[in-house]
Amino acid sequence: MRRWLVLAALLVAPALAAQQPGDTGEATRLRNDIERAYGERVRQMLGLSDDQAVKLRSTQERFRARRQGIRQEQLTLRSALAEQMRPGVAANGDSVRGLMERIHANRLSQVQLEQEEDREMAGYLTPVQRAQYQLLRERLLQRVAEERNQRGLQTPPRAREQPQGETGRGLRQPPPRQRRPL
Repeated sequence: MRRWLVLAALLVAPALAAQQPGDTGEATRLRNDIERAYGERVRQMLGLSDDQAVKLRSTQERFRARRQGIRQEQLTLRSALAEQMRPGVAANGDSVRGLMERIHANRLSQVQLEQEEDREMAGYLTPVQRAQYQLLRERLLQRVAEERNQRGLQTPPRAREQPQGETGRGLRQPPPRQRRPL
């Protein structure tokens, strides 16, 4: 349990370090440490052979840049949409429609990337191992997202300025979820 907590905390650190120019060496070192620890955890949990672990690491590296690009684009699009939807300012319907279309296309790209990655993993992991891997990755990503949200790292700047509990156009936001133990 403690190891997962440390791992999740460390996954947030590269995002924080990346925001501070000149800290790229430290961010890279932390990212490498995290990837090593996560790789070992996955290897143990899935019972991977040496060959499977090498192939999985190779697949992860091949898909990482594309996945990061898709995530970054999604954040950019959502930020632009939040800017359009800020309270007290009339949103441009054409811009909102275009942003929504791009957000949906970006999600589709993410799903297609996951399918492509899964097809590659099917060549060296059993169906059970692939499912276990997907569950582990989902849990980790959820925890990282929760940590980032609590720190305000993925919230568009305008959304952070709004009073708590309110969103654009006077809609109420559900109360924050309680932290789950890792």
